[in-house]
Amino acid sequence: MTSDASWRALLHKIRPDLTPWRSSPDFRLLWSSGCISAFGSFLTYVALPLQIKDLTGSSFAVGLIGAVELVPLIVFGLWGGALADALDRRKLVLCSEAGLALLSGLLLLNALLPHPVLWPIYVVAALVAAVDGLQRPALDSLTPRIVPHDQLTAAFSLLSLYRNAASVAGPALAGVIVATAGVQTAYALDVATFLVSLLLLARLRAVPPATGAERPTVKSIVVGVQYAWSRKDLLGTYAIDIVAMLFAFPVAIFPFLAADLDAGWALGLLYGASAVGALLVSVTSGWTSHVHRHGRMLVLAALGWGAAMTLAGLSGNIWLVLLGLAAAGGADQISGIARSTIWNQSIPDELRGRLAGVELLSYSVGPQLGQVRAGGMASLIGARGSVWVGGLACVVGVIGLTAALPSMLAWDKRTDPNALAVRAGREAAEAAEAAEAGEAAEAGEAGEAGEAAETAAPGAAVA
Repeated sequence: MTSDASWRALLHKIRPDLTPWRSSPDFRLLWSSGCISAFGSFLTYVALPLQIKDLTGSSFAVGLIGAVELVPLIVFGLWGGALADALDRRKLVLCSEAGLALLSGLLLLNALLPHPVLWPIYVVAALVAAVDGLQRPALDSLTPRIVPHDQLTAAFSLLSLYRNAASVAGPALAGVIVATAGVQTAYALDVATFLVSLLLLARLRAVPPATGAERPTVKSIVVGVQYAWSRKDLLGTYAIDIVAMLFAFPVAIFPFLAADLDAGWALGLLYGASAVGALLVSVTSGWTSHVHRHGRMLVLAALGWGAAMTLAGLSGNIWLVLLGLAAAGGADQISGIARSTIWNQSIPDELRGRLAGVELLSYSVGPQLGQVRAGGMASLIGARGSVWVGGLACVVGVIGLTAALPSMLAWDKRTDPNALAVRAGREAAEAAEAAEAGEAAEAGEAGEAGEAAETAAPGAAVA
């Protein structure tokens, strides 16, 4: 019995914390919408480069997709952050989702032509990056408004759960669909998932901007950047993420790594290994809700990411390489939970959208630059050398940043003044909403009582 009780206690501690799912109907809608659209988006993520490959036979033409997406993502990500602070976040997310559905429809129409055209694919890819940049800050800053403050860590873990599951299962499913039914079917299914997602998002309650919100201008964007610069703990989270991705994100050279290991058959496993590790952390993430010192959690996870990549690069056995990549993916997931908690629990709501735009840059630019770093270094010292040297550089970089920004390492949600201020403001807002709801209910009951009295004694009412 004691053993059974111990196992039940352990299971309770590590299983995902479902409290946000139970307590917030809006979070359930948001989670379900994201889960459905994520799987659809992976269909297009796989189908689009395959279509370009079939049309051109050029690896350069396929790689050009990343180039046309980067600038729109940066520009519209910052602008989307300003919009998220000035407009109803629900409407912004809903309109962006409709725009993404329309763009997927354009890809479908082009694919259905007797001779599909190449240039519209690049145009649509750039527009998708722009619309995604507009939507992402509003989407990321929506969660703190619909989930209680003390449930934000659990909420991010649950959001990561479907994202990681989609990262593992989505490409595999997409590969089967594209191989058996063509890219047209993949695009059509993506459109269908967007339509279902729109129906769910339409049921979210309105999330209006804070009182006195700034208009979306360049000046308002600058205000957000200045706030981020003034918070050295926030700067540390951005810098660590960029350093980790810049030095230890070797996805671009996986085909060469597989060749070096004489394991061409394992190329797909190399791409999916880190997502498997992240998914394992997501399904055992209950413990993260009990962590308070997220700065320390972030630093240790980033060191784990770099160390795992170092071991993966030094190993000459494909299975040890896959294990190292899976461990790196798990560490990156823990790092993501820590960063998200620090961001969502300590940034004022009136700045949350603009800071989400800054965050979008930090976790988008790093991987792009990391691909260039990995490829360039691989041409000099080989694929395995590029992986382990990059991992070691990540470890050194994280140690240096931690020494330079000690406030990040010391961040504790129980004592951080910004986190305490945001918590107090959120609790006051929730109390005000509850009071308004109570007054409305009392007024409704009084009105019903008056109507009942008039019905029971109409003569007395006239008198």
